[in-house]
Amino acid sequence: MKKYSAFAVAREAIRHHTGWQRAWRDAQPKKRYDVIIIGAGGHGLATAYYLGKNFGITNVAILEKGWLGGGNTGRNTTIIRSNYLQDPSAAIYEKARSLYETMSQDLNYNVMFSPRGVIMLAQTHHEVRGYQRTAHANALQGVQTEFIGPEKVKQLVPIINIDGPRYPVLGGLWQQRGGTARHDAVAWGYARACSDMGMDVIQKCEVTGIRQDNGKVTGVTTNRGDIDCDKLGIVVAGHSGHLADMAGFRLPIESVALQALVSEPIKPCMDVVVMANTVHGYMSQSDKGEMVIGGGTDGYNNYTQRGAFHHIEETVRALVETFPMVSRLKMLRQWGGIVDVTGDRSPILSKTPVDGVFVNCGWGTGGFKAIPGSGWAMAELIAKGRSPLTDAFGLNRFQEGRFIDESVAAGVAH
Repeated sequence: MKKYSAFAVAREAIRHHTGWQRAWRDAQPKKRYDVIIIGAGGHGLATAYYLGKNFGITNVAILEKGWLGGGNTGRNTTIIRSNYLQDPSAAIYEKARSLYETMSQDLNYNVMFSPRGVIMLAQTHHEVRGYQRTAHANALQGVQTEFIGPEKVKQLVPIINIDGPRYPVLGGLWQQRGGTARHDAVAWGYARACSDMGMDVIQKCEVTGIRQDNGKVTGVTTNRGDIDCDKLGIVVAGHSGHLADMAGFRLPIESVALQALVSEPIKPCMDVVVMANTVHGYMSQSDKGEMVIGGGTDGYNNYTQRGAFHHIEETVRALVETFPMVSRLKMLRQWGGIVDVTGDRSPILSKTPVDGVFVNCGWGTGGFKAIPGSGWAMAELIAKGRSPLTDAFGLNRFQEGRFIDESVAAGVAH
């Protein structure tokens, strides 16, 4: 694989860009692999990458029924933060945030990480107390956050209306080292690095069955034939329940649509990410000038990739109160993703009842920010059978009542 650099760009400009190589190989499936990862989204590709980088396991296939990064990885709003209340959550999200900081250098691929900062608005007295509590917890966890007053919020976000008619801004939880990254670039960078290590990224390869013998996984059946493996990772977000059913066990998750939209491009007016959890809306401005807007999940289980119209109306109405200028903008496009949600709104990174099968799911609406930390932890779990980052996120916590409640602690599931 050729190394990307300013000199390479200049050289190819002179050669009319005829010398660029494919970012990753268009691989054909082999008969057998040490590890198969189902799902070539951010979490699946990151798992494969850290299997190779940290443990030298490179006889790996990443199977994707569609195209690489075409699921939730390409459909999210790219927010990166780690200011969670519960210790296990803060640990894995902070690991992810720190890996994002050096990801472009590690992968030799510009993922456009932008540490612009994230504010979670406190618009009720209950939220003020909750975010102050989180700030104290983050201090003990080594996560850099602070609670700021409304004047500081206005200073950071001049376009905001802090004297809203329903929910005035009373302050906010500010994480200066949070931000955004380019979601497609994260998937492409990991895929390129995996391919360079000799792994096979196989697109348009749908898994139709999981084969096992005496309770141990032996391989998968796909629309491109049977493939054998010693270990299998299921990393397919909203479709995790279907794959688990193929393996003969059930997962405590439900799948719902989460939607987002962007406005027409405008001049730069906002250089931080703002989340307003009371009214359930969040917004940032993309590099192209679009206002990236997201809201809540549909209130019923479904597998659509557009979501219900009333959520657009509710989200935009709420944000118009907080950011009056957006009332004059036109919506450019809207889309949805299928998210998998657990009862305690925390993920599952775990062994399963089938020996050699591991599952990574349940990230709900906050999966993008966790990609590198999730991949790091999942790779360690697959390679060694245990990871300190995944200990609290096992399937057995639902039987034992060890919930990691982030539905209330985080204020919102994002």
